[in-house]
Amino acid sequence: MLQRFARTATFAAALLAAGVVQAQTVKIAFIDPLSGLMAPVGQNQLNSWRYVADLANQKNWAGGPKFEIVGFDNKLSPQESLTILKQVIDQGIRYILQGNGSSVALALADAVAKHNERNPGKEIVYLNYAAVDPDLTNSKCSYWHFRLDANGDMKMEALTSYLAKDKNIKSVYLLNQNYSFGIAVAKAAKEYLARKRPDIKIVGEDLHPLAQVKDFAPYVSKIKAAGADTVITGNWGSDLALLIKAAKDAGLNANFYTYYASTTGVPTAMGSAGEEKVKYVGYWNANNEKFVGADVVAGYKKKYNDDYYTMATYTGIAMLAKAFKETKSTDPVKVAAALEGMKVQSLNGEVEMRKTDHQALQPLYIAKWVKVNGKDVRFDQENTGYGWKTEALLDTYVATQPTSCQMQRPK
Repeated sequence: MLQRFARTATFAAALLAAGVVQAQTVKIAFIDPLSGLMAPVGQNQLNSWRYVADLANQKNWAGGPKFEIVGFDNKLSPQESLTILKQVIDQGIRYILQGNGSSVALALADAVAKHNERNPGKEIVYLNYAAVDPDLTNSKCSYWHFRLDANGDMKMEALTSYLAKDKNIKSVYLLNQNYSFGIAVAKAAKEYLARKRPDIKIVGEDLHPLAQVKDFAPYVSKIKAAGADTVITGNWGSDLALLIKAAKDAGLNANFYTYYASTTGVPTAMGSAGEEKVKYVGYWNANNEKFVGADVVAGYKKKYNDDYYTMATYTGIAMLAKAFKETKSTDPVKVAAALEGMKVQSLNGEVEMRKTDHQALQPLYIAKWVKVNGKDVRFDQENTGYGWKTEALLDTYVATQPTSCQMQRPK
């Protein structure tokens, strides 16, 4: 009788435990700028994570657990981010999101790895959705860090493969932000162009302070004086919007090859002046060949009166949901193990989280700024009447890079 009672109690406890897992809400900390010059980008991306999380909750992607995204303003500061990380840990939050600024990403990845080593049972998983310094999945890779975006070298490989086919390009100016990512963009541009188009001249190069320049007219004057027909820039946020505005005001007749021209503020700064001149390389285009994700774009616009462009938010929630479902757990240790090598169907096709370095492998797009035509360009940005036309869709293998990561896995 006692044995039967014990078995029944154990079974009931197991069911109760399963029910707790099934019904729980998993809080995820978003640590990015929500004030200052880069706030518009950060707010858009916070809303993007929340929109996809709500979508996953409604459709029960995770098989029980729900997602809640909690926003924290790091003011684009590595030190502020580390302070927030301590608050997040104290609140019992076990998952963090960050993407704006590779200097922040490098600090967080290191701090998370050290915390997890010193605090078994309280591990944190870090999803990086936009910080693309190649070192993060090479020499400074971490088991607890997962990058959802293509890294800077992957994007430059795709961008220069496309650019190299344009024989009209003779002279290039490199303008980038003066921190790890911007420096990496300039380095990769020089190396890849030398290999693919040694006839192209680099006629000028500048690095400027991150999120501090309010007038790019002096830089545009240097670009004009150098006679550049093309500008390559990894700038993002206000640094790209203000650069494009200055180029428009000065009548600079040059092509811009960018990473982030589809991000908040840049479309408005370009307007008609950017038509046919501005291109970006990225993992998705809302005006893709089959308009996959059109429902997300339309739903996001309706809810926030804004544009959905950070598609890594969809990939990230899809991967977490699949890991929760497969492991029947929200424990970061089990989830991290499940994320290694995972493949999900995202809005841009299949995305694989490469096990060796936790770098997402995915197709890449080259898109050009043109007028909306209702055919291959249906979605505009920032109500400008202009949107992005797909110029090239590169299969995953084209931009995939080898890795030097020596992953140290927990015992």
